[in-house]
Order: sequence, then C-alpha cells, then structure tokens
Amino acid sequence: MTTFSLSYVPCFRTSCDDNDDHTRIVFGFKIYGAFSTSRKIGRTMLYATAGVNGKVLVERTMIPTQKQFVDPFRQGKIILDGVGYSQTVVVRSYEVGPDKTVTLQSILNLLQETALNHVWMSGLLGDGFGATHGMMKNNLIWVVTRMQVQVDHYPIWGEILEIDTWVGASGKNGMRRDWEIRSHTTGIVFARATSTWVMMNEKTRRLSKMPDEVRGEISPWFILKQAIKEESLEKIDKLDDNAKYINSGLQPKRSDLDMNHHVNNVKYVGWMLEAIPDECLENYQCSNIILEYRRECGSSDVVQSLCEPEELGIIKDGVQDYEDVNYIDRCSIGVGSVGLLNCLMKEGTIRFTHGLQVKEESKCQEIVRGKTTWKKRTNHYPHCG
Repeated sequence: MTTFSLSYVPCFRTSCDDNDDHTRIVFGFKIYGAFSTSRKIGRTMLYATAGVNGKVLVERTMIPTQKQFVDPFRQGKIILDGVGYSQTVVVRSYEVGPDKTVTLQSILNLLQETALNHVWMSGLLGDGFGATHGMMKNNLIWVVTRMQVQVDHYPIWGEILEIDTWVGASGKNGMRRDWEIRSHTTGIVFARATSTWVMMNEKTRRLSKMPDEVRGEISPWFILKQAIKEESLEKIDKLDDNAKYINSGLQPKRSDLDMNHHVNNVKYVGWMLEAIPDECLENYQCSNIILEYRRECGSSDVVQSLCEPEELGIIKDGVQDYEDVNYIDRCSIGVGSVGLLNCLMKEGTIRFTHGLQVKEESKCQEIVRGKTTWKKRTNHYPHCG
C-alpha cells in the first residue's frame, strides 16, 4: 500500500506541457512525478502521478479558457439563450443571523459570488477579480458605482435558492449587472438586485474608458432584461456631523480587503448598519437598499458611519406622503432622536439616509452614500424550499 503526500503550488496557467514525463494534470492540478494514470471528465484531461519518495507535486490550472454550459461543482449553468447564468445554493448556518434568516451582507456576498462564477463560465476570466483577458492586458479592474437590492422575503437557514444573473450595457463605458433570487421549490422571488460597474486602472486608480478589445469580449453577453426598472435615479443627500446617529473609529482589517486590494463593498454595508439603533434592527428588516460608491477605502483609513432617519412623511404602498400633517405633528412630539424613531416605528415603514466618510485633516472624503427602507419583521416562513 502506497501513501501519497500532496503539495499544492498555486498557478493560474491554463495549459501544461504533456510531453514532460514528470508533469501531468489531475483534477485541474499540475502534478510532478514519475508515474501517471489518466481519465477525462468534462473540460479537462486528468492525470494522477506518483512522485519521488511517494510525494506528489501539484500545480493548479483552474480557470477555463472556453465557454462552459454546465458546472456541476458549483451547481451552475448557462441560461437565457446562452448569455445568463443560474446557480443553486443552500443557505448555510454562517450566512444567517439570530432570527435564522439570511443577513443582508450574506445576500450581497451571494450576488458577488454568482457574478464571478458567471464570468468564470464565460471563458473570459483572467486571473483578476472578475477581469477579462483584455482588461488584464490594459491593467483594468471592475469597480461598482451603484447598487440596489430589493428584498421581499428573507430566506432561512437550509433553504435552497436559485440565483440568476445577467449583464447589459450602461452608457458607453459601463456595464449593468442584475440578479434574481428565488425559491428552488416554489419559484417565489425573494430578492432582486441591479448594479452599475465601470473600469478603473489598477495602477493609477483612475476611471478608464472601455477599450474596444474589452467591449468586443463582453458585449456579446449583453441583454436588455432588467431585474429592477428605474425610471429615474433617487437622489441621496450628503450627511455631515449633524446626523442623528454616528459611529466613529471604524477601521478596516486585513481580512476586509479583496483581491483588488481595497475594502470589499459588502463591508461598507456592515458599517452602515452598525449606526442603525438596535430597536430598529430587532423589529424591522431591510426591504430596500441603494448604494452610491464615491471612492475607495484603504487599509489605513478610519471611517465614520453616519445615519439619519427620514423625518417627513410616511411610506404607504411604496409612495411617500408628505401631506399627512397629523402624522408629522404626532412624530414631532417625540423627544430627540429616540422619540422620533419610536414614532416612525409605530406609524409605518422607516427610511434612513446613510453616509460613510473618511476624515482627512480639515475635510471629509465620502466613500458611500446610501438609503435604506425597513419594514416590520414577520415571524413565519411560508416559502421554505
């Protein structure tokens, strides 16, 4: 009986020299050794090779170079006439909060993961964070400028979800990416999301026009379908130190940085929610969030999270009513921010304006502006599946 010890050497190359007797590919890895067996599954010829002294050296060759239609490992497949992507996921225990429902941050992480897997299966992925081969040649990376997520129902622990994603054009130099999350069993839609992306030069950190080479890569994937139809973009006001709720001294950790070496946008949402009072978080769930990204956040930045409840009007059937004088009078009776919040919670849907900023000497640099809408929690989960 022979025991093998595997040593993994990261590599993003997509081809190997099969003429070398000491080098073979196995399960997406390059293996160095003297003896080999092989088998073919799907896109890759797989080899198992025994090395010197019972050791096997492995070099990963991960990224597909051609379009894939089915990915059994990620439970993913190409849809929408060959341009969209759908993935089946199961809600894990670390993706839910105390109420056993998926957190907003977990939803954003799922959106990001399915987007990257879509690019993976397209055959266009370089070794960057969602960057195509043409983008890698031009030192370009993707940055999100705007995102909106609407949540009708929060999935629970163990629920099976289907997540669809697709892309479209946004102006001359941008790309729109949309998502839909629904129950695998019932087909009921839990959430919809849309986002706008532009390109940034990785070295200069400046926004860039879309090169023709990159446009030629991604434009065949563009479709007109929209998950959230927006007739006009809602304006989000800038907040300052007069905001009712302020959480200061927030600092990125090393684990908050992504492959592009800046703070991941999901971390921003966590900082925004930290400024919301516990009374709201315990009794309400976020039904809509809009984010406008202004600048990057680096590892050395100290961030301040600002939050302001919307004082005028009440949301009724998705429409804000500013003419309910009695309502405004009732809410004005509350003392300070706590009284106002309690009144808003009793009267109807709550809305907050958010801001993340970095203080630099005498001025503040905005990172994100945001707006959230909150509805009362429900304690039943009729859409399990």
